[in-house]
Amino acid sequence: MAGHSGGPWGGGGNSGGGGGDDRDRGGNRGGRRPPEGGQIPEIDDLVKKGQDQLRVLMGGRGGGGGSGSGGDGGPSFGRGTVLLGVVIAVVLWGMASIYTVKPEEQSVELFLGDYYRTADPGLNFAPWPLVTYEKLAVTREQNEDIGVGARGSDAGLMLTGDENIVDIDFQVVWNIRDPAKYLFNLRDPRSTIRAVSESAMREIIAQSQLAPILNRDRGPIAGRLEDLIQSTLDSYDSGVNIIRVNFDKADPPQSVIDAFRDVQAAEQERDRLEKEADAYAARVLAEARGQAAETLEQAEGYRARVVNEAEGEASRFKAVLSEYEKAPDVTRNRLYLEAMEEVLGDIDKIILDEQGGGSGVVPYLPLDQLQKRRNQSDGTQEAN
Repeated sequence: MAGHSGGPWGGGGNSGGGGGDDRDRGGNRGGRRPPEGGQIPEIDDLVKKGQDQLRVLMGGRGGGGGSGSGGDGGPSFGRGTVLLGVVIAVVLWGMASIYTVKPEEQSVELFLGDYYRTADPGLNFAPWPLVTYEKLAVTREQNEDIGVGARGSDAGLMLTGDENIVDIDFQVVWNIRDPAKYLFNLRDPRSTIRAVSESAMREIIAQSQLAPILNRDRGPIAGRLEDLIQSTLDSYDSGVNIIRVNFDKADPPQSVIDAFRDVQAAEQERDRLEKEADAYAARVLAEARGQAAETLEQAEGYRARVVNEAEGEASRFKAVLSEYEKAPDVTRNRLYLEAMEEVLGDIDKIILDEQGGGSGVVPYLPLDQLQKRRNQSDGTQEAN
């Protein structure tokens, strides 16, 4: 190998101008003697080969005698080297400026720290470093648990409108509606949502009675709570959307829950007995009203019957009086006969004629037999 003016790091080489063989240089520099059967390349030769390859890549010439900058054997930067550097810089800048937004996300782009635009899902371009971005999951549901289980032993204790204490656990489910407002208008969004939710629930509970809260008003309270939280966050221009409110629990405080359950059981028993008493009173009252109505109807019927009979008797008497005035004897006899018929009509009678006693024969008229025969003949005629 031909000699050259500098060593691998620009230092002086062997002063002889020529190069001894590899074995001699290795001996002068303290190199190891190669083993028998072959030679190990010197470190200087490996370094020289690496420098030659680097010069070729950087646009220089290979070989040991190339004209480097200042003749020190360093790399020479030409037009190709600059162009390659520019290409690499452009590629790196493009990789830093192009980003992907997932379908469930949106990104907020900032131009020199100020809001620029909100990017939709897909491939987006933000020229770095002038434009930076922050991606947010806008469709993912996030939860805020508020109550005893979430924040301590007294977090869910609230005062009702009738001055009772109730222990409430509920969950607020929300997502991001406007990423820009969410980032810039709220310093701590989760703490804000939690504080607004707890304050709204306390306001609603303070306007309600204890019994409806524990029994039938959980659904309406959850609806009112969702509307109140959303309106409050909208007034903050927060960019948060309340999806739903889960009303998990509403119980008396743990320290008095046993006594409260006893009171509830007593109230339920009282309500049951009151309902039974009301049902019995209604039934008895209905029966009494029915009996009173029946008595009134009977009295009205009796009154009508007596009045009609009296009017009939009066009419008959007037008719008889009219006939009596026309024929007093005939009318008197007819009245006598009718009275005797009415008196003697239902008894068995035997009539004896005293005038026929001189002949020794007792005159006998079997009126009862005649009456029976007449009744039998009337029944036979009706049957026919």
